[in-house]
Amino acid sequence: MSYIRDAILGVIVGDALGVPVEFKPRKELKQNPVTGMTGYGTYNQPPGTWSDDSSLTLCLAGQLTGEFSLESIGQSFVDWLYHNHWTPHGEVFDVGNTTGAALRNLKEGVPPDRSGLTDPDSNGNGALMRIIPLLIKIKDEHHPLDRYETIGKVAAITHGHIRSRLSCFYYLEFARYLIHNCQPDEAYQKANQSLLQLMGKLDIHTSEQAHFCRLTGGNIDKLREEDIESDTYVVHTLEASIWCILNTRSYPEAVLKAVNLGADTDTTAAVTGGLGGLIYKGDGIPEEWIESIARLDDIEILIEQLEKRYEAR
Repeated sequence: MSYIRDAILGVIVGDALGVPVEFKPRKELKQNPVTGMTGYGTYNQPPGTWSDDSSLTLCLAGQLTGEFSLESIGQSFVDWLYHNHWTPHGEVFDVGNTTGAALRNLKEGVPPDRSGLTDPDSNGNGALMRIIPLLIKIKDEHHPLDRYETIGKVAAITHGHIRSRLSCFYYLEFARYLIHNCQPDEAYQKANQSLLQLMGKLDIHTSEQAHFCRLTGGNIDKLREEDIESDTYVVHTLEASIWCILNTRSYPEAVLKAVNLGADTDTTAAVTGGLGGLIYKGDGIPEEWIESIARLDDIEILIEQLEKRYEAR
């Protein structure tokens, strides 16, 4: 099941590429683009340092090595924020507003099925950025409603609005088609169909469905770069990642395109990198980038534990 290693390392490497330039505007990166793994910059962290995107990805992966439990997943997230669990250098240096509010809810005893924020303004990308490990659990669930139920519950620990849950479903559908041997353009069209069918079955209001029309229209790759947003809004992050994947032909090209869109550079590249890892496999990620990653040995051990847990499935 090397695909899960490819996906997780794809997320982490993309994240680390984006950390030093997070919040930099696209115009500035056009003049001085990121071309490889760097350090310091925005958070003054050494090269190979990953952010909350990877921390929460690793927290989720860790909890999937045991029995599936929303409570244990939520507690792992709390342990990250308040006790520096799965941090690259023993300290949390970045957390999104919506994620932080949800984790405070959990810490204060709110159950994980009610901890995530549900108002429309809470649709940041904090669930999308960490959801890729769940692929190993849902990939063989035949019915899309079953996949959505599991994905939605895990997303809603921090991001409970339907838009965030549907975004996570779409992303994992795309990933699922990739590991079932679809090419990226085919995975894109199939993910579009899956989302449209799911929204129909769930009777999602047309006003909510409209937020996904640029994706489901089937031509996201034809948009100009200036029409792609790279802020923290979940739909924008999803669009940007799919756009980067469909307009590139290698892992480095995809994640560097994502980073150089500017703004939320680490998350856009992390989400792109998860798919890029699945498409181009571990061999497609430059070895020097992987070797620079903080706590690589610990990450490899965790991935081995996750693969072993699911190897019989």
